[in-house]
Amino acid sequence: MAMYRDGLATQGGFDRGGLIVLPRPSLEYTDEVARETADIYERVKHSIPAIEWPVHAPYIKAINDLKKVRNAVILAHNYQTPQIFHGVADVVGDSLQLAREASRTDARIIIQGGVHFMAETSKLLNPDKMVLIPDRRAGCSLAESITGADVRLLRERYPGVPIVTYVNTSAEVKAESDICCTSANALEVVESFGVDTVLLIPDEYLAQNVAARTKVKILTWKGHCEVHERFTAAELLSFKEAHPGLEIIAHPECPPEIVAIADFTGSTSGMIRYVRDNRPPKALFVTECSMAANVQEAVPEVEFIGPCNLCPHMQRITLPKILDSLLNLTEEVTVDPEIAVRARRAVERMINLRN
Repeated sequence: MAMYRDGLATQGGFDRGGLIVLPRPSLEYTDEVARETADIYERVKHSIPAIEWPVHAPYIKAINDLKKVRNAVILAHNYQTPQIFHGVADVVGDSLQLAREASRTDARIIIQGGVHFMAETSKLLNPDKMVLIPDRRAGCSLAESITGADVRLLRERYPGVPIVTYVNTSAEVKAESDICCTSANALEVVESFGVDTVLLIPDEYLAQNVAARTKVKILTWKGHCEVHERFTAAELLSFKEAHPGLEIIAHPECPPEIVAIADFTGSTSGMIRYVRDNRPPKALFVTECSMAANVQEAVPEVEFIGPCNLCPHMQRITLPKILDSLLNLTEEVTVDPEIAVRARRAVERMINLRN
């Protein structure tokens, strides 16, 4: 039996008061489950073997049923596994898309299929909603590379210089910033100030890659993504030599030497659009492994070549954990109200820059 706070469960709302006890849904793979998830399996059959589907399908049905009862929405980053991305997500996209959709949703509960800073951002934009993350340990090496105190010291060292903070940061860091950015809009945000010098933190490689495209002097911080910093140019060139016609599609969190040899560089959503629009015969996504699996369903004629690197934090989000989070309303994300006011301002400035 699952105990969870939900005073108006059947009406699609929730009450933070009394506890209601409901039976845990059956996770048996029945003929009914197979029928109700058949369309979903058609979308993931290239990346999930048929023998594994009976494990995922009961969770997918249970989660989708419970979302309706809960009036909940699942926001899933492009790095989520195919069974989450295609199976239970209501909104998918990069950090900018998820931030925008988080600000627009009418749902009472938000389940963040992603890492902790994304859930914090959803909470900032929805202070009156319940935001849950299925595993609080889903962190981010980049977000952990800088603190609010670090940003305050930078402001003292560079008085008057605007501080643009990558959305891959904690609410505390956002609160000390002038505006946030994502990899999709970093150049636009940097140039929006109309000044000659800007701090773009904490991703050193993103800042360097943006600096190569603008006349604005960009001051950096030595933060890196553990997924993207491990790729090397020599490794990728060896793949290109071994696979004629291969196009390298990179994320701007990669080192500049990777970007220099890439056929296209962009945010995760930009990378997906590039493949859908251009349909190269072979593609190498220089990013997290789940990306290729998720886009493969839309472009089955494109052959995706390795390598890729798994994000250990994204991999913490699983179907069983999503179900538990929905059932028990566990792992709720909160932000100190004083920090939230200032952090929200930085995020909203980003969203409203060109919405």
